[in-house]
Amino acid sequence: MGDLKKIIIDGQEVEVDGAMTLIQAAEVAGIEIPRFCYHERLSIAGNCRMCLVEVVGGPPKPAASCAMQVRDLRPGPEGQPPVVKTNSPMVKKAREGVMEFLLINHPLDCPICDQGGECDLQDQAMAYGVDFSRYREPKRASEDLDLGPLVETHMTRCISCTRCVRFTTEVAGITQMGQTGRGEDAEITSYLGQTLDSELQGNIIDLCPVGALTSKPYAFTARPWELTKTETIDVMDALGSNIRVDTKGREVMRILPRNHDGVNEEWIGDKTRFVWDGLRRQRLDRPYIRENGKLRAATWPEALAKTASALKGATKVAGLVGDLAPVEAAFSLRRIVEGLGGAIDCRTDGAKLPAGNRSAYVGTATIEDIDSAKRILLIGTNPRAEAPVLNARIRKAWTRGAEIALLGEAVDLTYDYHHLGTDRAALADMLKADLANKDDTPGVVIVGQGALIAPDGEAVLAQAMRICELGDCKLLVLHTAAGRVGAMDAGCTTEGGVMAALDGADVVYALGVDEGDIPAGPFVIYQGSHGDRGAHRADVILPGAAWTEEQGLFVNTEGRPQLALRAGFPPGEAKENWAILRALSADLGATLPWNSLGELRRALVAEVPHLGRIDEVPENDWQPLPLGKTGAGGFRPAVADHYLTNPIARASEVMAQLSANAKARAQTRIAAE
Repeated sequence: MGDLKKIIIDGQEVEVDGAMTLIQAAEVAGIEIPRFCYHERLSIAGNCRMCLVEVVGGPPKPAASCAMQVRDLRPGPEGQPPVVKTNSPMVKKAREGVMEFLLINHPLDCPICDQGGECDLQDQAMAYGVDFSRYREPKRASEDLDLGPLVETHMTRCISCTRCVRFTTEVAGITQMGQTGRGEDAEITSYLGQTLDSELQGNIIDLCPVGALTSKPYAFTARPWELTKTETIDVMDALGSNIRVDTKGREVMRILPRNHDGVNEEWIGDKTRFVWDGLRRQRLDRPYIRENGKLRAATWPEALAKTASALKGATKVAGLVGDLAPVEAAFSLRRIVEGLGGAIDCRTDGAKLPAGNRSAYVGTATIEDIDSAKRILLIGTNPRAEAPVLNARIRKAWTRGAEIALLGEAVDLTYDYHHLGTDRAALADMLKADLANKDDTPGVVIVGQGALIAPDGEAVLAQAMRICELGDCKLLVLHTAAGRVGAMDAGCTTEGGVMAALDGADVVYALGVDEGDIPAGPFVIYQGSHGDRGAHRADVILPGAAWTEEQGLFVNTEGRPQLALRAGFPPGEAKENWAILRALSADLGATLPWNSLGELRRALVAEVPHLGRIDEVPENDWQPLPLGKTGAGGFRPAVADHYLTNPIARASEVMAQLSANAKARAQTRIAAE
């Protein structure tokens, strides 16, 4: 904290940091000041003038509270604290004047505007404006932009608050939006009519205080007051972004971010925001059994009996836990498979994550540590594709002066970095260099799955841990699968990984396994939500719920357990994942000792205590791995296509379009080439 100053706002005395602006000081005092252009996570523009306040003893005109600092205020004649009024006649008149100006050219679209019912302009016109317009001239109109398949534009409604320009430039790190012209001709536009090339562009829909930028896939499908809102967790990447799922009846209509400073601040990636149409398509809504090479619909008792007889008659059972499985389902499957004397594993991509050593498969850093880090080393990861919101956080550290280095494939990360090399030799060279932390600056080493999916993954991880020790840094293992850390916490690992678990197995129980291939031969039971790769290979299909359709625990990439709550119900005869496994255990004659989700969670927390501390990041004891020999060659990317990483995304039309656009953009050559 800097120098504390006393200030009187509307008769209320508060003591705040002198560097705070008046709008922030008013928030501390619990007083609301209206605003359009000001946003606490963006730079200050000071151009909408809605936040005007009266500074007593200052100039005889209102001041913009978003652009004036507390330290700039003059004390009273006898040294009394400066006085600010936010509801005086001067302020009221100024607000009414500003609102009248804003509405001069604003169209009368409210009945058909998609923002109707959650529009800042509407709310503030009601609260602070006047009820009558003196303006009779024709309104100005401007052309709509094409920003791509996600953001719909109605630029006639734009009030030039420039929030979208500041977000895309500062947070998303792209330079395609700006403002041209002056006065009446001023308009927000995109450079040479380009579409937006960012994985975070959907956030400008939330930022827009009017209906100028709205969601294209959601347009004209629902009004905000028709929706049931559920606060839950995202599973599209392993960051565990906090989201709100809005449903109408049984269908998910849209997904919005929730603020969580420790995880995603208030941003979410486009995959998270627009993947909801994938929850409706390609769904498994009834059990199936394969007979004579063809799948036929079956009843639940039939499918469970078939599954139980296959498991009982097996010489070795292998259990595989997929990327989107909640901890409860993974834990239940482990108990069933171990009861049958089988082996279970969740590292379906072959990542060499050491079981039981949480400091090695999660790390010791929190996501928030990136904010204060002055040195960040990325090993075998492309955070822009693997966790776009985390990448924005690294970019924020870079704007504050952090030095960033990358070991791996050179890619556009939206910020500058030192490229140290692409292969394991460069990593070995780094260990030989002098890494001592001479100026005592905090550092973070981020290791991606691209570094760990090769056979020498554990040796690479050991070297990364050694770099952390030498350079006095914290380690963060960046996962790509939302369910991975939780499944490892629940003990779903076998010595030797997936190949050891599958070795000699004649029955495989695949819980939502759609990435990676199950070898031909064994009898496959697939439990999951979508008709994707896993279901094609299955001999019995047990339809499960997607993550928005059941309560579940997910542990994010920093090791923070979070609760996903149910927003809707699974389609048709699909059931909750833990309930399917509990019913199956009864058919096997080895009933699991719980009858409800609450009892299951009690058993889970009794075995893994930190899973009971929701939204807390447990501290992991540092257990360095012994240094081993790494192979040769570069680090291959962990994510081939950012938009198509899981069955829900592959079922989504919007994701298919984004994927096609990204490929086309990568291929277009510029005229000079």
